[in-house]
Amino acid sequence: MKLLLSNDDGAMAPGLQALSQACSAAGHSVCVVAPDRDRSGASNSLTLDRPLKTSKLENGFYSVNGTPTDCVNLGMNTLCEAEPERVLSGINSGANLGDDVIYSGTVAAAMEGRFLRYAPIAISLVGNQHFSTAAQVLMDVLPKLKALNLPERTVININVPDLPYEKLKGIEVTRLGHRHRCDPPVKTQNPRGKDYYWISGVGQGDDAGPGTDFHAISNGKVSITAVQVDMTGYDGNSILQAQLSTQDRS
Repeated sequence: MKLLLSNDDGAMAPGLQALSQACSAAGHSVCVVAPDRDRSGASNSLTLDRPLKTSKLENGFYSVNGTPTDCVNLGMNTLCEAEPERVLSGINSGANLGDDVIYSGTVAAAMEGRFLRYAPIAISLVGNQHFSTAAQVLMDVLPKLKALNLPERTVININVPDLPYEKLKGIEVTRLGHRHRCDPPVKTQNPRGKDYYWISGVGQGDDAGPGTDFHAISNGKVSITAVQVDMTGYDGNSILQAQLSTQDRS
């Protein structure tokens, strides 16, 4: 396949290098376009207030001074010699479970590839050691995912336990769990006495029972979740429609 690879950890991140090596070894044609620095938490943001600068690195990767979404946009439309068939984003250093997908630059990079022939894939290692495990998992499932007739604009979100490959307990198709609210920002001061704030880390799993991505990971299993780009709340729309229709009649 013709693959466009990106991430939110930066063009020199070990997870991206592991992903590129695995895809190339499997015979895929690879184009890599990634941010020039860590852009974790960038979500689906596009850079609209300045032009973007690209640099081609010695290993053939393109580095962009923009967001993960910028990178995939440029890759699909300009930088890749042939139009990619699928976007792979990762391998992220750290989890993208539950509510993480709202903020994740890894998932956002994949989501930008939603118009291509095959459903884009975001893959994350729940840790920062066994990137080769996550790469092998993706190579295992990629042929099976190619044949699936998924709904349009579906993103496949994969999380892999930070374990040696042989210690994985299997693969589970899951739903997104939910996290507790995060802790308050941490207040600091600079030498001049001006206040600054650090955003706190994510909350722990709240809805994390059987069937969720949290539960699969905690039990040593790979979690695979189909995420829909369509954010319409259909149940909520039905309630709104019933309520507003009643008001119209009154």
